[in-house]
Amino acid sequence: MPATEITSREDRLHTPASAIWAILAVSAVASLFLAWLVYLHPPADASHTHLLFLPSLNAVFNACSAVALVVGVGLIKAHKVRQHRAAMVTAFVFSTLFLVSYIANHALHGEYRLPIAHAGALWTSYVTLLSSHILLSVVALPLVLITFFLSLSERFQQHRKLARWTYPIWLYVSVTGVIVAVMQAVIRR
Repeated sequence: MPATEITSREDRLHTPASAIWAILAVSAVASLFLAWLVYLHPPADASHTHLLFLPSLNAVFNACSAVALVVGVGLIKAHKVRQHRAAMVTAFVFSTLFLVSYIANHALHGEYRLPIAHAGALWTSYVTLLSSHILLSVVALPLVLITFFLSLSERFQQHRKLARWTYPIWLYVSVTGVIVAVMQAVIRR
């Protein structure tokens, strides 16, 4: 066989394990960095006097991401692939903007200490929602990146299979991000 023989479509669309491992490694490093930033890093603006709009901006970015996700899924169900891709890229951009804003907010202000007793229904609801949001956001990051990789590399069958898991987790993280931000804003007043 000549060395220039074209590989089969199946070989060409086989997902290299190295790409998946690289995405998982980047996601793990990002998650560890965020944990350090939120829980260990001393805030640069401990007096909370600068860029106080960032938590609200984070909620807006999460809400926009959620809307783009729902629109994107509706578009793919209608077989509008080009529009679906645009909506999903939009959701990705809003989630990326959220992440940048989130990092800036926590670098400046640190972690929030809510002025409520650590008991009762409000606290239990808040901690449950926040915990599920944080845990699923750690899961969502590599899922989103791998799902995008599969789509951009035209591995559509694998993309569809993974997107069935990525979509509800990403949507949950986006929606609960808004709810957590609203709860924090209301409780702080």
